[in-house]
Amino acid sequence: MSHFMRAAMILLLTGLLALGAGRASHAADAAKLALVIGNARYPDNEFVLNEVANDTQDVTEELKRDGFVVDRQNNLTADAMRQVLDRFYARIERGAVALIFFDGFAIQSNRQTYLLPVDAQIWTEPDVARDGFSLDTILAEMNTRGAAIKIALIDASRRNPFERRFRRYSAGLAPAIAPSNSLVLYSAALGAVAASGKTEHGLFVAELLREMRAPNISAEQALTNTKNGVVAATKREQVPWLSSSLTTEFSFAGSVTRPPDTKAGDPTKPEPQKPEPQKPVCEAPQAEPPPSADDLARDPVIADLSRKIAANPNDVASRYKRGQVYAIKRAYALAMQDFDVVIRRNPGDGEALNNRCWTRAATGDLQGALADCNLALQVDPGLSDALDSRGLVNLKLGRTAEAIKDYTDAIQRNPRSSSSLFGRGIATRRNGGDGATDIAQAKSMNPNIAKEFAGYGVTECTP
Repeated sequence: MSHFMRAAMILLLTGLLALGAGRASHAADAAKLALVIGNARYPDNEFVLNEVANDTQDVTEELKRDGFVVDRQNNLTADAMRQVLDRFYARIERGAVALIFFDGFAIQSNRQTYLLPVDAQIWTEPDVARDGFSLDTILAEMNTRGAAIKIALIDASRRNPFERRFRRYSAGLAPAIAPSNSLVLYSAALGAVAASGKTEHGLFVAELLREMRAPNISAEQALTNTKNGVVAATKREQVPWLSSSLTTEFSFAGSVTRPPDTKAGDPTKPEPQKPEPQKPVCEAPQAEPPPSADDLARDPVIADLSRKIAANPNDVASRYKRGQVYAIKRAYALAMQDFDVVIRRNPGDGEALNNRCWTRAATGDLQGALADCNLALQVDPGLSDALDSRGLVNLKLGRTAEAIKDYTDAIQRNPRSSSSLFGRGIATRRNGGDGATDIAQAKSMNPNIAKEFAGYGVTECTP
């Protein structure tokens, strides 16, 4: 072989090795992919979710340290969220680890959990599937694209402003139907919501990050420890939900040198204390103050609906929606005005009658409320919200036996109604029974339920 040919071969081999190294590096980069979405600024919500931006930043930095290629996105509209998800799917290579972290609002409907973009327009149950993104579908698509391990970390078990428009209870999240070799972790139990507030960092993410950094434990054990940490820190008031079908060894912080003793748990963490038997507690939380006129004037949803009504005074649908928003914000007099117009146009509108019943009950017009609820149930005898509303009316009238029956009928139709459970617990207690189980279950599903009832003039301390 000539000197020239030998030199050419060396150059060719060098080029091939370099190309192979480039491909190996790319494959290594693509081996672990993450999409981090933080939706904090929902125009329909009363305040920005301050912790979301900080938590998504911290999660992004940790995932990058763990070798993930991360796409972090904030405050996505539906169109933007669809584009981001499509881009994420396109980057998944066969055999990759694919992870999605979502922080914001989610809602369940028809036994599926939907992640919500910031511009979701949800007023009725069918709107959820139209504007939300099914977590089941996201996981299935990750699997179809070839991901060997699928991980979903969902910090969205919050009471949101959307479901309150057509439910007076929080349904929380539904179990994920995940493909094999998946890990799914919610920040709270199925059907439950976590207490929310204007915080800078979330407890769930703080526990998650600490466990992700722990060496020599599997990803499944890290998420189990996260769950246990939240349970211990909240004294079982918040219990994350974990689902695992993982059969492949994987660790966030590197290889696992020793299989964890899943029976013993993590010896470095204290065992969560068993809850003490609950005793009846008399609490009198302060009701939220009603909004000021300036607060209502600045509300973008009210402003948009008011513009539609001004342009078309016969727009009954917009007036009904505005009445719902006013009622949720405790602007009851304004809500009554809108519901009055809707019912004059259609005296057989069961939903509007129920909403006016609830509004009248909150303001103390109990006989008017009772008449509205009775009419609503004549129109639709199976309307669980009307049974719940009439339960509140009977409770405030001191008719505890009737209240217990209404709440029980409502619970039979909707076992996840924290409002009906709490109301039945109070009614049972006032009727000489215990009621503690119903009250505790309601609070575990909705930590703000006692404060909400205080806004209706009903507390556990009321005789």
